[in-house]
Order: sequence, then C-alpha cells, then structure tokens
Amino acid sequence: MAQTINAAKARLRKGELALGVGIRLVRNVDIIKIMKAAGFDWLFLDLEHGSMSIETACEISVAAQDSGVAPIVRVPYGQLTMATRVLDGGALGIVIPHVDTAEEAKEIADKLRYPPRGHRSVGGSEAQFDYAPPPLGEMTKAIDENTLVTVMIETPKAVENAEAIAAVPGIDCLLVGSSDLSMELGIPGDRGHIKIQESVDKVVAACAKHGKWPGMGGAYSDELLKLYIGKGMKLILSGNDMPLMIGATKALQSRVRAFQK
Repeated sequence: MAQTINAAKARLRKGELALGVGIRLVRNVDIIKIMKAAGFDWLFLDLEHGSMSIETACEISVAAQDSGVAPIVRVPYGQLTMATRVLDGGALGIVIPHVDTAEEAKEIADKLRYPPRGHRSVGGSEAQFDYAPPPLGEMTKAIDENTLVTVMIETPKAVENAEAIAAVPGIDCLLVGSSDLSMELGIPGDRGHIKIQESVDKVVAACAKHGKWPGMGGAYSDELLKLYIGKGMKLILSGNDMPLMIGATKALQSRVRAFQK
C-alpha cells in the first residue's frame, strides 16, 4: 500500500524551501485545494491561537493526504497528548511552541516518535496508508520517517540553547517565532532588528552543525522573507489566511472605488 508523502519534508530533504501558510480562519477542506492551487507545500493548522478544534484539524489532515500539501499542526504549549491525537488523526507533522531547553526537546521527541526512537503509543490504522497499513513495525517506521517534528524558538533562552536543542535526536526543525521573540527581546514587532537577525544566525548555525532544518515564522514582508531565506532559513511560514484575505479584499475594494466618477 502506497504511503502519503510529506511534501514539506520532501522539499527539505532536497535542500529546497518548504513554503507553508497559516490556517486559523478557514474551517473546511476547501482550503487544501486553494492552497495547492497557490503552490504551497504545507498547511500550518493552528490550534495554539484561534478556535479550530482537534476534530476540524484532523478532518483537514485526512482530506489533505493525497493533495501534495502536508497538514502540519501546531498545538498549545505542553500539549503533547493533543499532538499524538492529531498525528493519529492524519497530521504529517507537529509544531510545538515555546521550547526553551534540550530537556523539553527530548521529552517532545520521546512522546512523538515511535519505538525504538521514542515511546509514542500506536493508535491503530493510519490515514497515511489509507487505513490499510503494512505490518506494524514497517508502518511505524515509515510514518516516523515521514513525520516532521518542529520546535519553536521564541525566547532569548531558547536561542542560547539552540545548539543543544538541535542536537536532540528526533527533532527535525527549529522554527524561529519572530513575533514572540521580538516581544521577549523588548523590540515588539521589529522582526528585522539586529537582535532577531543575530538570533536567526545562531539557530541556522546550530541546525547546520547537527543536520536539522531551520525555519522562520512571523516575517511576512518581501524584505524580511528575502533577508531570512538569504540567511539559510528553509521551513518558511510565509503568511496566514486572515491577513491574506484582508489584504486582498482591501486592495480589491480600493481598486473598484477608484472607478467612481
């Protein structure tokens, strides 16, 4: 039985950018086709901020299996049980926010990776194999390799510990959350500030040393995206549905009003 391929992880393995878009507002599976048409590699289904339920995240994840767009779910801080539930429900990756230490990263890897790498419990047949899986050992190994486990770096302490976090087996990506990091650094919203740039450089270097992928969130302008991709960022959260909709509709009404004589 063929397995669904994680398009984001496949891009990263080839050294390419994996481009994602945040989903907080939309609550139906149509978003999969829309973002596939737009050319994105992964959906950032956000259960940390916003009111999306686990059920909705899993419905979108299952529907996305054969789309070529990977469903990746961010869960609230510390909610590793929720993380395993959405993985059992079809998610191809997990983002854990506010990870400050290697000890936290080790617990995340332990809970989200199957034995022998960790101690994730087996939930039964998986959507990745159309609910008709191969033998258990083969299935769990294949799913483990296809699952993208990402931790967010959002504080000066996390930046300081980036190398130790990157060294943890089972962690794939370190994603800089530039919004929260700017708050913690006392430069709210200044995502191009030299302090953010220096933090990014440390994270990129840590990932390079330990064979992990660096990622960037919150830096959505063309200028900032160019800056941080130039610094080596690979897993890119390039925007989210609400501001994209607001920006497009504001531009539309402005153009139409300009036709008034």
